[in-house]
Amino acid sequence: MISRLTAIGFIVVLSASPALAQQCGGDFAQWKAGVRADAQAAGVGEKGLDALAGAKIDQEVLKRDRAQGVFSQTFIEFAGRMISSYRLTTGKANLKKYDAVFDRMEADYGVPRAVMTAFWALETDFGAVQGDFLTLNALVTLGHDCRRPELFRPQIVPLLTLIDTGVLPADVKGAWAGEIGQTQILPSDYLLRGVDGDGDGVVDLRRSEEDVIMTTGNKLLARGWKRGQPWMQEIRVPADMPWEQTGHSNKLPLSQWTAWGVTQRDGSPLRDNGLRAGVVLPMGHKGPAFLVYDNYDIYLQWNQSFIYTLTAAHLAARFAGDPKFDPRDPEQGLDRDQMKELQRRLEALGYDVGGVDGILGVNTREAVRSEQNKHGFPVDGWPTPRLLARL
Repeated sequence: MISRLTAIGFIVVLSASPALAQQCGGDFAQWKAGVRADAQAAGVGEKGLDALAGAKIDQEVLKRDRAQGVFSQTFIEFAGRMISSYRLTTGKANLKKYDAVFDRMEADYGVPRAVMTAFWALETDFGAVQGDFLTLNALVTLGHDCRRPELFRPQIVPLLTLIDTGVLPADVKGAWAGEIGQTQILPSDYLLRGVDGDGDGVVDLRRSEEDVIMTTGNKLLARGWKRGQPWMQEIRVPADMPWEQTGHSNKLPLSQWTAWGVTQRDGSPLRDNGLRAGVVLPMGHKGPAFLVYDNYDIYLQWNQSFIYTLTAAHLAARFAGDPKFDPRDPEQGLDRDQMKELQRRLEALGYDVGGVDGILGVNTREAVRSEQNKHGFPVDGWPTPRLLARL
């Protein structure tokens, strides 16, 4: 039932008025009228439209959107907090408990069970903490807000479709950013990728673990997961190498990394698997180091935070049998106030760092790499007090 309704409903949404989809701010009632027009064009009936009529701006959602300070932590701090003994123990228990479902998921979608389980752990502690925000209010709030409307505005009509068809109640609750269920799926993925894993005729991503496992595998495959290929591998880097060649997007043959002195974590030579990989250094060339393959890019589609995606990828590796990463001995980084000062100086030099927020995001890392190259520092994207002083 769901797949038929979605394929009709969501494709219409995407082809409906792009101008309306990009509107934000201004008079809320007028903006909501535009959403209603899109919903009607997509075939949403009175039940869904009535739910939209009662939707309101949630100031707490806006507050959460502006205050994501957790991402100002270092990779070692963030991973140390998120990869808890509870998540490791419970994850291993669930891998055993749902072994047969994972077998089906891997056969159908080619996504390793360890990868799915890591997202399940990090997003909701295996369904225990799914969020208490009214999902429709959250999406309306973020779709009307002008910070990132292009991400949230297109999710409203799919949610209204789910409500209208009775798949979800009008008062469904989830995360502050509009995700639903045990792996925090957005409404468009719920519609297009939802799989009835337990065979009861309903896709229930809040209460059915079988549906959650199968749907999450389907979502990752749809994002481009490559069957049978790795996602990440811990490595050891030499004291010196062409650091400007590092970065997740600069994927090179493993033979090239070997020629520059990169080895496996234990110092043994890399095993050339015929694939290309990039070297990521979340805390600079003296800190932990990883090879990342094409499948790692799927993590970045799930969440654009560098430290979240690297943590999720490493947790998956732990579930697959790898040991905890070696933190090594990274250079001292910047605290949040210093990071804001760095971003202000980078902006003054003409870089777009995505705003002064004290978070070492992708734009800030790239600006840092550029300045490191200019001033003769190792080009590893890790800002230090020494670099800040130079700027």
